[in-house]
Amino acid sequence: MSVFHVTGGKPLIGEITVSGAKNAASKMLIATLLTSESVVLKNVPRQQETQITQEILEAVGAKIDWRAQNEVCVTTASIASTNATSLSRKNRISILALAPLLHRAGEAFVPRVGGDAIGPRPVNFHIDILTKMGAEISETENGYHAKILKRLKGTLIELAYPSVGATETAILAGVLAEGRTTIRNAAGEPEVKQLIMMLQNMGAIIQINSGRWIEIFGVEKLRGTEVTVMPDRIEAASYGSMAIGTRGEILVRGAEHAHMMTFLNAVRRIGGEYEVKPNGILFRGTRPLKGIELETDTHPGFMTDWQQPFVTVLTQAEGTSVVHETVYEERFGYTDALKKMGADITLFSNCLGESPCRFKGMNYKHSAVINGPSKLHAAEVEVPDIRAGLAFVVAALIADGTSTLTGIEHLDRGYENLEEKLRGVGADIKRE
Repeated sequence: MSVFHVTGGKPLIGEITVSGAKNAASKMLIATLLTSESVVLKNVPRQQETQITQEILEAVGAKIDWRAQNEVCVTTASIASTNATSLSRKNRISILALAPLLHRAGEAFVPRVGGDAIGPRPVNFHIDILTKMGAEISETENGYHAKILKRLKGTLIELAYPSVGATETAILAGVLAEGRTTIRNAAGEPEVKQLIMMLQNMGAIIQINSGRWIEIFGVEKLRGTEVTVMPDRIEAASYGSMAIGTRGEILVRGAEHAHMMTFLNAVRRIGGEYEVKPNGILFRGTRPLKGIELETDTHPGFMTDWQQPFVTVLTQAEGTSVVHETVYEERFGYTDALKKMGADITLFSNCLGESPCRFKGMNYKHSAVINGPSKLHAAEVEVPDIRAGLAFVVAALIADGTSTLTGIEHLDRGYENLEEKLRGVGADIKRE
């Protein structure tokens, strides 16, 4: 297994080009199964999640042609197998293959959901949606088997929570279903909107209405298309956090202002600086930082995947910061490692945000109080998931001494050429 050795204590200065969005590309790759024609995706990040998704596509009969480093042509002329089990690894992406396979072949099998250990990744939303649209789904020890007699039927879908994954399943199911599908309380993240635009280019009829309401009129067939994957707003915020936390200056090439507005507001509130350029966003950390109150939320709120590196930056801010996590109930587990490195962080089960969230009274430690600034020191830590791992990288870059990060396969799943990009802005990071 590989490890990272990171020696911190110096500002990062330079330019980093952000990759295509992992959370958009993987869903767009799954969407290629909806047509027998070729689909070309550009700016696709080459990391492990892309590889896992490719394995799922190839397992059911797709032909994958990488025309360039980040450009791929996917052609699924016919479904050779309805078993979407990844050839080597389980991944939560596979649950999204249910709807396309039902459309194309009338049945499907996908493994149990895997992914990061940051709390439950319930599949009941997905199963309930497809069942309501006419699928028969049975659960086995290994996964889920679904089948339909003719076509999925359009229906009204009311989500209890604006889940991104559940919204995507409903969209993938609705585009080729018979009749109209209405999704209420739908997710509105930029990655969801890009999936919708891709499907529109393929011939789908999808209307985004006000009040988290999406309306889909099913069509008989979808065609091929060519589309460019949006830049990764999570990766962009990660590099922005590194610049501010190390008191450096990084131009994040390709970062889009429209996708980063809530993050940029938080940067300015703590005393960080940013400047929107024609080719990206320049982040500076030259001024003293101050503590703030912050709450994660669904889009357009502060993204839960921005939280971990930003909390690490808040360990360097003067005073007290309060962060209320409202999206995942168990996402502060990584703070134990930060405390090991010298951070002053206390977790609470109370809702310490502006208003109670859905985890109130459930005994989840979903609020954090950070006192700073703290002098971080090097340590050996194990990476439990992608975003926690990035927080540890930020902490190691801030800390004095050389830190050792194990479990970096999680970082490989989410970040393309991470160590090369960081070395390009002066980071002392080595893979062993």
